[in-house]
Amino acid sequence: MKYLKNVFLILSFVAFWSLLAVAQETGGVKGKVRTSKGEGIAAATITARQENVDIKSANSDTKGNFILEGLKAGNYNLVFSKDGYSSGVLYNVEVEKKKIGDLKERLILTVDQGTQIIIKGSVFAPDGRSVGGAEIKIERIASDGSIKKVGSSRASYSGEFTFRFSEGAAKYRVTASAKDASASKEIVVDNPAIYRLAITLEMKSERQEMKNEN
Repeated sequence: MKYLKNVFLILSFVAFWSLLAVAQETGGVKGKVRTSKGEGIAAATITARQENVDIKSANSDTKGNFILEGLKAGNYNLVFSKDGYSSGVLYNVEVEKKKIGDLKERLILTVDQGTQIIIKGSVFAPDGRSVGGAEIKIERIASDGSIKKVGSSRASYSGEFTFRFSEGAAKYRVTASAKDASASKEIVVDNPAIYRLAITLEMKSERQEMKNEN
């Protein structure tokens, strides 16, 4: 029993120093995975690849930062991916022994529109002219009738606006406002696609008259 214990201790000692020696002969890279707007992307996967073989992977933290260690010196292609985004590759990234190379914020992922609900719309005045700069509010209407604001923006100079959401069936209400006029429209979405709507503003006095008539 004592003999087996000694053998175990010796093997553990050898394994420890072997790992330490390997660590001293390897390097790595660090950086940040972000959107084109500079926002960090959490839980993205960064994989070091050589000759089409995945060597090692790491995940980004809640701010998009990551560190990938334990790589032998050499050149790697870094593949970075995240559900809902198009994958990206950095080619011929050099890893040096005993060094952690800093890629800073070079890893940029763009949204994969094929996995999104995209709502596009235009705002018009009663006479048919486009209304630029209108305030746009979008709310999600739950099955129980409750309403939650999920986004806001301003229409472009040509009266256009866009909202993007992760895939999933839902019902939304979009409200456009400009000066003393506003209007709302509801839209039901299901599969990932581009959904379009047009909103024609109504003067407050006109809406009041319609309510009185009803």
